[in-house]
Amino acid sequence: MARRCVFLVPGDAQARTGGTLYDRRIVAGLRAQGWRVDWCSPGDGFPWPDAAARAQAAACVEALPDGALVVADGLAFGALPELAERHAARLRWVALVHHPLALESGLSAQAQTQLQASERRALACARQVLVTSPATVGALQAYAVPAARIAVVEPGTDPVAPARGSGQGLFLLCVATVTPRKAHALLLQALAGLRERPWHLHCAGSLARDADTAAAARALAQSLGLADRVTWHGEVDAQALQALYAQADLFVLPSLYEGYGMAFAEALAHGLPVLGCAAGAVPDTVPASAGVLVPPGDGVALQAALQALLDDAPRRRALADGAHAAGQRLPRWEQSAARFAAVLEAVA
Repeated sequence: MARRCVFLVPGDAQARTGGTLYDRRIVAGLRAQGWRVDWCSPGDGFPWPDAAARAQAAACVEALPDGALVVADGLAFGALPELAERHAARLRWVALVHHPLALESGLSAQAQTQLQASERRALACARQVLVTSPATVGALQAYAVPAARIAVVEPGTDPVAPARGSGQGLFLLCVATVTPRKAHALLLQALAGLRERPWHLHCAGSLARDADTAAAARALAQSLGLADRVTWHGEVDAQALQALYAQADLFVLPSLYEGYGMAFAEALAHGLPVLGCAAGAVPDTVPASAGVLVPPGDGVALQAALQALLDDAPRRRALADGAHAAGQRLPRWEQSAARFAAVLEAVA
């Protein structure tokens, strides 16, 4: 029997968000193993689809043959409970949850309640739920998903050369789409108190997906007098991103929550010391030997940790060694795809 599935992923298939990158790399790995994988987009604007996106999603799903094995990215699946329920009997739904929708930062209490109820309904229709970290397994306890129906497939990494640094001051790298959850404003405020140190912050990540938050972050940098100390690269391709990692001295990202945090794993793969927050799956990804994690949202602790790392080159070198060792223990993408395939075969 041919191994075949459909990936239902919202938005642009080439988007450089962590979730879409994960989906794309898993699809490539499955195809390398002989799977026939189709890719279908239910539209954009998720998890708050408009009428046009809902219509596109319905048309996409209704065109699937009976019995199709459908891997539905949680960004869309959790927002489409009616569609999930309508096709639950004829399709084999596999929900891929990068992190629960209600855990996004900046949501009102009403929006959180709405998203949690919506995703709970959708997940009840899934024959299998795939998550990217053990931390997300715990987060799904509130969604009444039986543990036996959840499997963890962590993202992979590629073999890369260790970062060599810029040799010109301290090159700080932050890789993240500019959204409230990534807490760029908190990072800028922390750095404003350390302006006498010889650092430069490079931010790589989309400035368009949440244009209001990105504009506010850039305005904040200006108002803090940091405009010439921060470079906003926007969304960059893989080659440009690798060049940024290679020049970096310290990776810093104070995310308020991560379902996994692929940028953290990539930093470890490059042997970069890490400064982040003990939020979601980050403590599972970044060991104490590789980085410093502070409480999420704590600007005072973030600034103190930054100051300590900026001022202590031997400490940074020790953490870099720990990061390199941790990076060697991370799974490769081929291993992640093989694990993903095993889960799909069990459902099929």
